Amino acid sequence: MKRILILGSSSEVAIALAYQLAEKSCELILAARNCERLAALKSDMEIRFGVKVSLAEFNALYPETHNSFYESLEAKPDTVICVFGYLGDQLRAMAHWEESHAIVMSNYVGAVSILNVIANDFEKRKEGIIVGISSVAGERGRQSNYLYGSAKAGFTAYLSGLRNRLFKSGVQVLTVKPGFMQTRMLDGMKTPKFLTAQPDKAAALIIRAIHRRKDLIYILPVWRWVMLIIRNIPEFVFKRLKL
Repeated sequence: MKRILILGSSSEVAIALAYQLAEKSCELILAARNCERLAALKSDMEIRFGVKVSLAEFNALYPETHNSFYESLEAKPDTVICVFGYLGDQLRAMAHWEESHAIVMSNYVGAVSILNVIANDFEKRKEGIIVGISSVAGERGRQSNYLYGSAKAGFTAYLSGLRNRLFKSGVQVLTVKPGFMQTRMLDGMKTPKFLTAQPDKAAALIIRAIHRRKDLIYILPVWRWVMLIIRNIPEFVFKRLKL
């Protein structure tokens, strides 16, 4: 990893990734809807680590701009980490299509759109690393978040297919399933500590997984077993549960 593009760079996990990668002397391209928020981080990383950090405006909700966004990059990355996502409001989404649309666009359509562009470039170059942050929510639909979960389920399947397609070209595709993360996305939600990861730890585990050429990781291994149980509950029982 020499030049890394982080899509959705204003999130806590993305910022943790940026600092840890900068410390390893990686050149960074931080992409977000509002780059002004990242200006101070850019300056801090450049001064502290002596690395080049570029900022780029990117909006997942406008797929028609994604090709031009990627083409406008001064230098193409060898690694792309897709961090952006939107939990949304399930109750509001059930009543208002606009919220459903935002959830699906942020977590599936927007991610697929930009990663298609990047995958085509990496395939031609026969090199590269693509990291997608998905979610354990996509492993089984639950009434509390099935719109978000269905979008993440689609994204997980997309990354699996992309990994299969790009393997012969030497491109690594890593799927990350964080579970609960101590970020703004969970503001106001009480989550069990043993099921909740910290952004710094998540970033370190993602970087380690890249170096080890992993295909899929759970940030907290306990989630693998939690979701195994949930996936195997018989449907006639599961549909009666309040999850």
